[in-house]
Amino acid sequence: MIKKFRLGNPIDTKAVTASTEIEDVKNFPLELTQEERLVVAFSLDNDAMIFGLGESVRGINKRGWIYESWCSDETEHTEDKRSLYGAHNFIVVSSENGKFGLFVDFAGKVEWDLCYSQPNEAKITLCGSDADIYFIDGETERDIVKQFRNIIGKSYIPPFWAFGYQQSCWGYAKPSDFTTVRDNHRKNNLPLDCIYMDIDYMERFKDFTVNRELFPDFRAFVSDMKAHNIHLIPIIDAGVKKEEGYSVYDEGHEKGYFCKNADGTDFECGVWPGIVGLPDFLNKEAREWFGSQYRTLIDMGIDGFWNDMNEPALFYSKKGLETAREKLRDISRADVDIWKYFDMRNAVTSIQNSMDDYSSFYHNIDGRTVCHKDVHNIYGAFMTNAAGEYFEREYGKEKLLIFSRASYIGAHRTSGIWFGDNYSWWEHILLNLKMLPSVNMCGFLYCGADIGGFNKDVTEDLLLRWLALGVFTPLMRNHRALGTRAQEAYRFSGTEKFADVLSVRYRLIPYIYKTFRRCSDEGDMMFRPLAFDYPDDRLARETEDQLMLGGECMIAPVYQQNKSGRTVYLPEPMTFVKLSGENVSSQKLEKGLHYVEVELNEVPLFIRQNKKIPLASPALNTAELDTENLKYIG
Repeated sequence: MIKKFRLGNPIDTKAVTASTEIEDVKNFPLELTQEERLVVAFSLDNDAMIFGLGESVRGINKRGWIYESWCSDETEHTEDKRSLYGAHNFIVVSSENGKFGLFVDFAGKVEWDLCYSQPNEAKITLCGSDADIYFIDGETERDIVKQFRNIIGKSYIPPFWAFGYQQSCWGYAKPSDFTTVRDNHRKNNLPLDCIYMDIDYMERFKDFTVNRELFPDFRAFVSDMKAHNIHLIPIIDAGVKKEEGYSVYDEGHEKGYFCKNADGTDFECGVWPGIVGLPDFLNKEAREWFGSQYRTLIDMGIDGFWNDMNEPALFYSKKGLETAREKLRDISRADVDIWKYFDMRNAVTSIQNSMDDYSSFYHNIDGRTVCHKDVHNIYGAFMTNAAGEYFEREYGKEKLLIFSRASYIGAHRTSGIWFGDNYSWWEHILLNLKMLPSVNMCGFLYCGADIGGFNKDVTEDLLLRWLALGVFTPLMRNHRALGTRAQEAYRFSGTEKFADVLSVRYRLIPYIYKTFRRCSDEGDMMFRPLAFDYPDDRLARETEDQLMLGGECMIAPVYQQNKSGRTVYLPEPMTFVKLSGENVSSQKLEKGLHYVEVELNEVPLFIRQNKKIPLASPALNTAELDTENLKYIG
């Protein structure tokens, strides 16, 4: 049962699609304080668990930390962080005394103190007093999630080819970079469907442009890549470069489609292109205008995009930059001791993604002027909705790929997400795993992390182990930053090991795709904590390095360096399967703890009792994949 409570006059975030009767706030079942800020509080027993909050750090059970819903350009995904790129305000509380879900539909910052300040007390604080809050009562965690998913709408389904393996790198700039990646994958029997185009392809980092010196006939280049069954996926950033004669900027400025300062002038900040205007995606006309800009690249044959820098990330604003300069001038007039040095450093670093800047510009929402800080968390979601809604309207469903860095619940209907700028750290394999059920709860099914890690230098064994997890994630993309160690699969001595693992992905695509579609249609989760399926099994409830997949499987990747395998807990008898290229080995295991050995070229999988899953024959891309003649294992 779902109950909706309205406090004040909240912004329409477009998260919920179903009509729900508004209850009297006096009947709100938890402690609620209505002052300058709304505060929801409740007590928990010692064994209560808290699931959800989508894309965030730490464990599957969120108890014991303070999280913030505030879409953040945060590159270091470490345990001390409180927010990442998404704002996913949904939790499920599970205890022996009952279970309930809570969705706080609020576009500004929310602080979730989940038994951090007090061991058995949760306090949710909104930076405002206007919100819709949904209370969901249910018998099981999975039932609560399904009820929630039912009111927020079905999840986005990308084209079938988007389930293939994808290679990306900040630094692919000229045509030969892309053809080299394509040809080396084919030469080494490494499957591949997509290659990404980071900011290097643009003309001076301008959205919806192509560097004509590098790509004199971009349309022909895209066509040639498609003839080799490779889809090119360009990046689109939120900021539009301020440049006279650049049609996107000129039109946006002329029609008033950029976010404004208090005096009505365009708010200007600096990101990759230099000074930019930020499209006001909360303005319906501006949103429709921006969505239509994608057609420039679509008409050249592009059929997929990734939206970035849309929290929005701000390197600096004009005002912030001048303030920093003044501080540096003042400091430099005196002798610089260690404290002055710290002041100098902070004068520069503090202007990036500054709260002062987020508090200084405004949106036009149906004629109403709203400060950005009050709607910050829906900005990136509305950018991606601009694209997704345009794609569906002009080209139909499931025709184009789109996913985003920043997100809010509701954007799951038009796009997927990836988990942002992670690191080539072993612990980030585990973080990747733990995020999957949490974002699934919030409707984001098409999701995945940068396999191998975006930042720092990967090792061969780390990449292989990460790929063995990525085999199961709908978005399977290998991506790295400029200046880091090359991590295309053919760069390593054990190329045949990578071929074995990537072949497994294509063999599993029929199962992954069918499971994905079912979960979208039924409002279900592809990936679930063991606690959802085995609620009375304490060891299962506390296991956080294994997940249930679909209705048939459990996954348990190896995520530690120099390990020949790992210990796995089976909450019921299962068949332990190891997949490698065309090879399949299986072993029946009883309920309990087992140490299983897994070679670097093997993908471990556990199939439940009386269940089977289909396998296709290996293929080098989805266009060549035989989805009809399947064999079943289990």
